[in-house]
Amino acid sequence: MNNWVKKITNFLNEVKQEMKKVTWLSRRELFRYTLLVIGISFIVAAILGGLDNIFRYLLFSFIF
Repeated sequence: MNNWVKKITNFLNEVKQEMKKVTWLSRRELFRYTLLVIGISFIVAAILGGLDNIFRYLLFSFIF
């Protein structure tokens, strides 16, 4: 039982050491990248919605 406690403790210590090496984004970079992702998501959603409407129109024009 002690063995797994040591393993977990060792793992958490290694995680702590690795997290000190991480280069975090600044608040401004985080904000800009978040807006970029949201903007691209809206663009992709609009494109897919447009394609869906085109295919729906074509499908209904062939069926009816």
